[in-house]
Amino acid sequence: MTTIADKADYSLYSNAFGYLRQPLNFKPLESDADVVVIGLPFDMATTGRSGGRMGPGAIRNASVNLAWEEKRWPWPFRLGDNIKVVDAGDLVYNCGDSADFTQRVEDFATAVVKSGKTLLSFGGDHFVTLPLLRAHQKVHGKMALLHFDAHTDTYSQGSKYDHGTMFYHAPIEGLVDPDHSVQVGIRTEYEPQGHGYQVIDAAHANDLTAEQIVDQIRARVGDMPLYVTFDIDCLDPAFAPGTGTPVMGGLTSDKALKIIRGLKGMNIIGMDVVEVAPAYDNSEITALAAATLGLEMLHVWADSQGKITK
Repeated sequence: MTTIADKADYSLYSNAFGYLRQPLNFKPLESDADVVVIGLPFDMATTGRSGGRMGPGAIRNASVNLAWEEKRWPWPFRLGDNIKVVDAGDLVYNCGDSADFTQRVEDFATAVVKSGKTLLSFGGDHFVTLPLLRAHQKVHGKMALLHFDAHTDTYSQGSKYDHGTMFYHAPIEGLVDPDHSVQVGIRTEYEPQGHGYQVIDAAHANDLTAEQIVDQIRARVGDMPLYVTFDIDCLDPAFAPGTGTPVMGGLTSDKALKIIRGLKGMNIIGMDVVEVAPAYDNSEITALAAATLGLEMLHVWADSQGKITK
């Protein structure tokens, strides 16, 4: 008699707990994983609509739509045959304590990166990137930043815990080098004078090809260690309505994926996708966009690290 446990082909949503159906491992440092996925359920730094703390769960849930493919189009290899990914679940912290959350993110990420593994993080609001950068800097030194967003997040007037101030503080702390960093998709107010980062604003990005944008990124970043952070509101609300601060005039999901694919061969050392707020989503399209961007980043990372053998 055939039982459910004997069946190799489970229904799409059966027992789908980890990102891309990857195994949950709450002790990732003891695993042989190449990449560790962590959810950061935090939205106490948001200035718009709250709800980003539910983002990691929504992204995992939507990712089952991607897990069935043997090979992710248009990549010519099967990711699971070449790298091992584990999902460490969501970071646990004292609820309502931003300081505790910030320190726990930094401590966890530091341990993962020092172990030689790479971290793919899902937020949560964009503040989570600041403690992640602090952790990566301890191992990789000052980094280049590739930042996809509708906002520069370089505002100096915010509070200590604010999802609009991370990239104001990051250069001051010596975490990133703005002279080798690029912000793509910006379409809100900022002060260009003394900004430091190269900005490819959304209006310009929408007029350029993905290849032209990638060329500018490569010229700016060079061979520096590169941290990639993707705020889902970089995408136009037509492609990602489920976010706290939607802004019209953003990138298409197609162009974003093409830009990510174009990073092949660059020295990517860390990645995150943030600001998914599923309460404002429709038919999981924002969560699916975030899950897909994460998967694309994993393929680029695997290819760039020379992990592809078949």
